Amino acid sequence: MKLALILPLALAAIIGVARADEADDVREADKAEAATFNARMYAGAPGKTAYACFVRRYDAEHLAQHPKQKVASMKLLVSAETDAEDKQLHNSFRLGFRYRHRSGDFDSSGSCHHTVLTKDGNEVRLGCGVDCEGGGIGIALSKDDKSAIVRLESVRVWLRNKPDDEAERSLVAGSDDGIFRLDRADNSECAALVTDRKELAALRHK
Repeated sequence: MKLALILPLALAAIIGVARADEADDVREADKAEAATFNARMYAGAPGKTAYACFVRRYDAEHLAQHPKQKVASMKLLVSAETDAEDKQLHNSFRLGFRYRHRSGDFDSSGSCHHTVLTKDGNEVRLGCGVDCEGGGIGIALSKDDKSAIVRLESVRVWLRNKPDDEAERSLVAGSDDGIFRLDRADNSECAALVTDRKELAALRHK
């Protein structure tokens, strides 16, 4: 898909995520604001490549308090790579999770082309979308940068290792699956989300 088509889709995805939060209006961050957010995300200015891993496994007590929550555990890997041609930093995401009452590991992934601020300026979010109108997620950080706040309305997911139409589904927010707080973890915790051997090696050395 051409970049000219991907950018509008990604922006549409993050605007949709913002609407799910009842409506924060957003504006696109400028270059300095985006750089500051990236430094927070990757615990320092990202070089040629950078990774940030966030994990949450919901315990029985939490799930009992949220009976409608469909997700039992979730992992998020945010990565950055400086493009050799345009010299710009490009962010992407990989999401892995397990359902509460359904077997199997599910994944989603896409590009993050926009860093946006909410109208009142109190939160910066990375806007990420899945190609071909597959929905998307918004990724913010807690004030202490130790957690990622993931927001979604709907995002296309696949049963791991079966990226075909039959394995394709969507994780829909519902009443208890619209916002997830995931804790920062060692990058090795997200290794299962990476399939490329070279990238896996790079992840383990970060």
